[in-house]
Amino acid sequence: MMSMKKLKLSIIILLVFSLFGCYPTTVIDNGSSDNSDSDNEPEPVIVLDRAQEILATMSIEEKIGQMFFVRCYAETAIADLATYHFGGFILFGDNVKDITSDELITTIASFQTASNIALLIGVDEEGGVVNRLSIYPQYRSEPFKSAQDLYAEGGWDMITSDTTEKNAFLKNLGINVNLAPVADVSTDTSDYIYKRSFGMEAYDTAKYVTTVVTQMNADDIGSVLKHFPGYGNNIDTHNDIAVDQRNYDTFVESDFLPFMAGIKAGVGAILVSHTIVNCMDAENPASLSSKVHQILRDDLNFDGVIMTDDLKMKAIRDRYGDEASAIQAVLAGNDMIISTYYDVQIPAVINAYYQGDITEDQINSSVLRILNWKLDLGIIK
Repeated sequence: MMSMKKLKLSIIILLVFSLFGCYPTTVIDNGSSDNSDSDNEPEPVIVLDRAQEILATMSIEEKIGQMFFVRCYAETAIADLATYHFGGFILFGDNVKDITSDELITTIASFQTASNIALLIGVDEEGGVVNRLSIYPQYRSEPFKSAQDLYAEGGWDMITSDTTEKNAFLKNLGINVNLAPVADVSTDTSDYIYKRSFGMEAYDTAKYVTTVVTQMNADDIGSVLKHFPGYGNNIDTHNDIAVDQRNYDTFVESDFLPFMAGIKAGVGAILVSHTIVNCMDAENPASLSSKVHQILRDDLNFDGVIMTDDLKMKAIRDRYGDEASAIQAVLAGNDMIISTYYDVQIPAVINAYYQGDITEDQINSSVLRILNWKLDLGIIK
């Protein structure tokens, strides 16, 4: 029998998908089909599962390496690729501020050449207070604006045109993933997350997420919704652990809605925050909680890549340490780990596998999601 929480969430999902013009078959299932012309439809084409084919060629070390989306240290990047087999690099200011755009293009191309499996190359280019590239004049004459400023200036058309321009800007440099859009609901200017959010209630934020994800998909740029299950008014987890005391209905009726809209729009990945959300798991941060990941998989029906926020943040590092946090992140259900201290964390996960704490089935499931994301984006063929 369906629990009251799941029943209420299903109703909310129907309302959201009704608002955006589509119903998911996983929510509505009356056991019948309305395809009266099904007899006239061509037989589906059976194609080789390319992700499975690639997976079959990989060692366990290569598989676990794919699960790490790591901070890029340019001086050691090529050698580290040979050692750790990363799934991707995330670029920060140190990677871009002192070089030209042509030099960055060449550098990224050298990373791709050195990697046996083409890399996700990611950046946080949200617009507004979080821009890694456009704040430097050698890349753009002015930084990309925040979602709030764009909407105030030109509404949804401006959101779409800015997303299109940003996608082309990133692709030209060799970047194929933007860790955006921010899907957090925040209307209080005193919230830590407010300036990075759309600054409106849940349904408007859901429309913003749909608009951005749809355009990113059209332009073959990977999108990452953050920060599940919703940041709320919590403190900055870069500096300390945050505990969210809100009840579950608040998430069902508000915070989940932009994430559900993004899932419906075809988002490739969702990033999970380090906040402890008491109504879901009072013991573990969301990023390390199997209960939170189960909600995202089973209740919100997300089958894409789930990734942690960076495990270097004090909310995690001070409490768990580098090795234990990486192992728990995998066990919780993350497909990718955003990692700064990968030289410690990748060996820790490999060792946990050989000790029998992490199964190859779980690793394979995660790597298949990652490979399929890369295939969808055209990063690998």
